[in-house]
Amino acid sequence: MNTVAITIALVGLLGIGAQWVAWRTGWPAIALMLVAGILAGPVLGIVQPHQAFGPALEPVISLAVAVILFEGGLSLDFRELRRTEGAVLRLALIGVPVGWALGAIACYYIAGLVWPVAILLGGILVVTGPTVVLPMLRQISLAPRPRAILKWEAIVNDPIGALCAVVTYEYLRHADQGGSIAGVAIALLGAAFVAGLVGLAVAFAIGWLLPRGHVPEYLKAPVLLVAVIGTFVVSNMIEGQTGLLAVTVMGVALANMKLASFRDFHPFKENITVILVSGVFVLLSANLNFAALQRFEWRFLGFVMALLFLVRPAAVFVSLAFSRVPWRERLFVAWIAPRGIVAVAISGLFALRLDELGYSDGSTLVTISFSLVVATVVCHGFSAGVVARFLGLTGGGRRSLLIVGSTSWSRSLAEQLGQMAVPIMLADTSLQRLRRPHQDGVPTFHGEILAEATEHHLDFSHFQALVAATDNEAYNALVCSEFVPELGRDAVYQLGGESNDELHALSGSLRGRSLFDTGTGIAELDERERDGWSFRKTRISEHFDFDALKSVLPDGADMLLLLRPNGVIRFFTHVSRPLPEAGDIVLSYAPPDPDAVDAKRAKRSRKAATMSLSDQGAA
Repeated sequence: MNTVAITIALVGLLGIGAQWVAWRTGWPAIALMLVAGILAGPVLGIVQPHQAFGPALEPVISLAVAVILFEGGLSLDFRELRRTEGAVLRLALIGVPVGWALGAIACYYIAGLVWPVAILLGGILVVTGPTVVLPMLRQISLAPRPRAILKWEAIVNDPIGALCAVVTYEYLRHADQGGSIAGVAIALLGAAFVAGLVGLAVAFAIGWLLPRGHVPEYLKAPVLLVAVIGTFVVSNMIEGQTGLLAVTVMGVALANMKLASFRDFHPFKENITVILVSGVFVLLSANLNFAALQRFEWRFLGFVMALLFLVRPAAVFVSLAFSRVPWRERLFVAWIAPRGIVAVAISGLFALRLDELGYSDGSTLVTISFSLVVATVVCHGFSAGVVARFLGLTGGGRRSLLIVGSTSWSRSLAEQLGQMAVPIMLADTSLQRLRRPHQDGVPTFHGEILAEATEHHLDFSHFQALVAATDNEAYNALVCSEFVPELGRDAVYQLGGESNDELHALSGSLRGRSLFDTGTGIAELDERERDGWSFRKTRISEHFDFDALKSVLPDGADMLLLLRPNGVIRFFTHVSRPLPEAGDIVLSYAPPDPDAVDAKRAKRSRKAATMSLSDQGAA
């Protein structure tokens, strides 16, 4: 009991720790998790999953993979699929058979496996799982279409690869009994069809129960999790390895039902997935033993190279021939194909089964699979961002700032940031308010930022922060609270609000950070705009520091933000005052000459008095 508890604690610490280090350093998380698992397992021996969990290790990993695939299916909206120009369908219907055939040939002629084992391994290795692709996509700023292609392919191909392996194994098992490959394939397709129906049935049942109040709010996420596990187990009872297909179908079906209640537990399922991906990847890499490593041969390295540079590119280029996908995106998709949990788990499962059938090469499946996982994780993990930038498939080196609300102040801010080479997006529901910035060349988005359909037009992973700057404080707070799970609490900002201390304290947990260290409100900002306040940008240097800047600014000037040389923006808020360093640019909001302000206010007062007298005379 103590061994299991200690192992779980260590795996959680290593997995989440690797994710945190990846966030801080920008290194690929999957590579760090792989290194952490190998160090803790084969090298140091402090984590030994097989000894801790025993026979329970395989079902635990299988259930975790099922939940990961289901969560991935929940992110697959058919509207996003239409933007891939049919690439995903081509990769599934053409790419999988081509990759399977070429992979089997490489296994036989390069790795030296016998044909039955080569065909089975070729089927397993067509997968590019979400456990490695999704963390990779999370860390790079990639154009929407190649991002959608890689995400869909990873989630769809995982169950397909498992089914390819099952078809081969079942044929080998029944070969002595006169079974044909066609008969086995038809039987398995029938089982897969039934498994898909099971997934659809459970999805429609949940889609009927949740909106009608038959499940209380606090039980919705647990009910969904139990339903996923139950669907996976029932489908596997019908036919082994069809559970992955069932939960994927279930997730895709629920994603396209447009259930409003699903937004309530998106953070829950995403957190569960991060934990499961981290834990399972560390468990699998820690479970690798030196005996398997010692079976590695140089011909296996040749096989890995062939898969990276010949098989994968050929499968992608044949699949996407004569499609609308540009050549740059085809090249990127052809290079990015990391293998992950499913490839290793299924290889380990069938290695034991092939040994029982008398195929001695079955014991090398895990060695080859894990070698491929290590090679693809390292090569693709570290090169994905570089290759994307080289091919021009990123939004640039800097992540954008999203400004919600086109007002006089926000348009001035957008203009200043544009002059500072900061990528921005100005969003508003009024086409009229967006017309002027659009004519000035400012990137704009016309639509309701809170609408669910917006996420299919804007990729929020490209934004480093959000500023809600409409003239409605309650709406600004709603926008900020909605995007906290997406961007983070420290990356959503809004204009200051109520002067009532009690109400302000109450809304503090529900709203974004207040812009300006003085917490300037909407009404006061409007007054300042009328008085002629303007933005001023100043570069900090060794000879002109932050104190020198404050000494030359007019009285009452507010610091708004600073821009680091690497493009990172830090805002001055009521709770955060970043310290500028040499090379930073500080953007402040300052008043004009005091006499000019007094003159403008006097002019507005005279105008208001004149209009009041005119109204009285008309009455």
